Amino acid sequence: MKYLEAFFNAFMGNVNWTWKSIIFEVPWYTNYFWGLIAISLAVWGLEIAFPWRKNQAVIRQDFWLDTFYMFFNFFIFSICIAGFYKILALTFEAMHITDGSLALFDISQWQPWVQLLVFFIILDFVQWFTHVLLHRYSFFWKFHKVHHSVKEMGFAAHLRYHWMENVFYKPLKTIGVMIIGGFEPNQAYIVHFITIAIGHLNHANIKLTWGPLKYLVNNPVMHLYHHAYTLPEGKKGVNYGISLSVWDYIFRTSYVPEDSGTIEIGFKGDDQFPKGFIEQNLYGFKRGQQ
Repeated sequence: MKYLEAFFNAFMGNVNWTWKSIIFEVPWYTNYFWGLIAISLAVWGLEIAFPWRKNQAVIRQDFWLDTFYMFFNFFIFSICIAGFYKILALTFEAMHITDGSLALFDISQWQPWVQLLVFFIILDFVQWFTHVLLHRYSFFWKFHKVHHSVKEMGFAAHLRYHWMENVFYKPLKTIGVMIIGGFEPNQAYIVHFITIAIGHLNHANIKLTWGPLKYLVNNPVMHLYHHAYTLPEGKKGVNYGISLSVWDYIFRTSYVPEDSGTIEIGFKGDDQFPKGFIEQNLYGFKRGQQ
């Protein structure tokens, strides 16, 4: 009964928070719903004003499908799965596994901005590592194919991914947070909006490299080659960076041979890949699908 009640409360809590966000009853700095819309419109405006691939339409191929993915993955699916994560948290508590029990170091006395920076770096590395796994192992890749089925890049492609990726990323991200002792994420919304903005820009039809900072921050030129149809021989993927590019330079998975932006993106057999939202999110569960 305890777990059922926790499941229901978590579900309804997420529903209520999302609704309050929509009607502007939460502080603007934690309003992820309208924050996502504001960032999306800003980056889309940059695409329209400064297009990298000038022959690409403003309403590109699969624009509306990807827009739906944005709201589904960030809000609808999060609401649906909230109860399961609450039950998982209660299970950890019953096993006496708490935030502090996995902490490798304590940052409670550090300056807030330093705490946020450490949080951002650790979380980004965890996501980089998870992203590598999505490409290296066929079980994960068959779900990650949804993201790589994009044939024209634009900001909304950022959040086009199979719902199973939430299942893969969330536990590892949670462990990443739990190893930071004394971290109180009251200002974690700052990291949230920064990562959304960088992710949108990485997928946008904009030629942006950040100059010398390209070795630190991911960018659209670098990420386009992550989506390349033809990869270097023997490689299952390149440029795995989420917000930061530094991991790819450290672990030698970076690859940017040129910057025309005209390469074909996708993967072999993508012409046979499902085109609709429901079919794409059922993909990967049938025997024989790779």
